[in-house]
Amino acid sequence: MSALTVTIQGLGAAGDGLVHGADGPLYVPFALPGETVSVARVKDRGTIMSMSTISPERVTPRCRHFGPEGKGGTCGGCSLQHMSAPLYNDFKRNLVISALKSKGIDADVAPLVTASPGERRRVVLAARRTEKELLLGFNQAESHHIVPIEECPIASPGIVARLEAIRQIGSAISASADPFRMTVLETLTGLDIAIDGVKAADKQRRAVTETVLALRGIARVSLNGEIIIEPQKPLLDFGGIKVVIPPGAFTQATLAAEEAMATLASAHIGKAKRVADLFAGSGSFSLRLARSAQVHAVEFEDKAVKALDHAARHAQGLKPVSIERRDLFRRPLMAQEMKTFDAVVFDPPRAGAEAQCHELAKSAVKKIVAVSCNPLTLARDLAILISGGYKLKSVTPIDQFLWSPHVEAVATLVKR
Repeated sequence: MSALTVTIQGLGAAGDGLVHGADGPLYVPFALPGETVSVARVKDRGTIMSMSTISPERVTPRCRHFGPEGKGGTCGGCSLQHMSAPLYNDFKRNLVISALKSKGIDADVAPLVTASPGERRRVVLAARRTEKELLLGFNQAESHHIVPIEECPIASPGIVARLEAIRQIGSAISASADPFRMTVLETLTGLDIAIDGVKAADKQRRAVTETVLALRGIARVSLNGEIIIEPQKPLLDFGGIKVVIPPGAFTQATLAAEEAMATLASAHIGKAKRVADLFAGSGSFSLRLARSAQVHAVEFEDKAVKALDHAARHAQGLKPVSIERRDLFRRPLMAQEMKTFDAVVFDPPRAGAEAQCHELAKSAVKKIVAVSCNPLTLARDLAILISGGYKLKSVTPIDQFLWSPHVEAVATLVKR
């Protein structure tokens, strides 16, 4: 470990302060461009010891768990609370711009669709039983130590108000000091709590059931994908269509971001009559698009497929929705199979849709909407499509993981 004083020159991809030196880049978490800081250096990381010049872009963090003097290091849930809104918004937009440029794509990237405090309907909490209590919160930055929380400015008021109930359920399920996760989703009918990483005996399962029955506002509790108790079916609304979400299923973290993505997709598709929705999940795009077009939804997760199928069959006012269970990583939809579609929407996991994009590039599909949570894999996939004759029309970054370095993006393309 060595101590030195540096002036921050920029921001790294994770939002850390960045210094270019003779020994390579130095990353200083919670530092901002223009600040002069004394740091303890270990390899390419610097920990702030003191600050002599403070950026006018530094603001007071909203959450008391963030860390002393806005320097972070306590709760690791949000790492960018110390940035002003203009700096933060530019940082996230530039993540997309930089990723595109790395693949030779010079695009006119729209301003960031911003997120607001209190919008997160889904949070993943860390938990661990101690001799005195159940620790429930988020891991400390760069650590497995759990910081117990009493507030969370990013989470919806409905989740924050039930933190004690969530803690009681976690305490009931845990019989050891091993850490585990509690994914909490606020649904229309109450909280859906999916617990992972716990081996629970019948005694603990009964304790969870008794605890939930004594509480209000809990729709379901599941353990490692298996339902323990379900007082209410957990429902989400996808454009006016109610869907029973499977335990632990993927959902967009905020409703505002989901609606922004769907609006961009619908506007680009326009009057398309037949649309393929690839990596369809439980139908957040498919069911909305089916208001005006026939939709073929393709998804691999069996429970998500069944949830989408059930919702589509029981909804009114939809065009036909066909559903296919298929692993698009191993067996992408082939160009020949897409000849009947006017438009394609795809929203893959972070790994992107490389194999699928090679087939899309060979297809005659007129319009494509690419949705991504990873700017780097999005840039790779867009480069494949562009080389196959598609023209990039728009790229819109969308924030739903407030005060984090994660950013979504929606890109639209047309066949030349």
